[in-house]
Amino acid sequence: MIIAPVLLEQVVAHARLEAPNECCGLVALDHGRAVAAYELENLAASPLRFEVNGAKLAPLLFEIEEAGQQAAIYHSHTHSEPYPSQTDVNFARWWPGCEWLIIGLENDGEPLARSFMIGADGVIDELAVEIDG
Repeated sequence: MIIAPVLLEQVVAHARLEAPNECCGLVALDHGRAVAAYELENLAASPLRFEVNGAKLAPLLFEIEEAGQQAAIYHSHTHSEPYPSQTDVNFARWWPGCEWLIIGLENDGEPLARSFMIGADGVIDELAVEIDG
């Protein structure tokens, strides 16, 4: 994922605002470049998992697809490293081929962004996050 600093800061600000609970949202990608971020509410209000309202998620996914873009999921880990948890892996089976951007806040307040593809078989592959723009 290639992401502009201002867009990454928008996602990080959302993570900080929701801490100690996880935040969640979508990033629209155009050929691997992040072009927009959409904040969603974590209905679980939990530091360990997130849950989104399907009625709010569906129109965003439609908008992203209609623009010829791909959706990536973002969320935060407030008390652990930004690496997919077993909960993330279980959830990802419903989102095959979707990139996951995870923002870690545990590093003395200095955020760390990492991106992953999580296969339906649970295999996790880390992808590059390039800050550019």
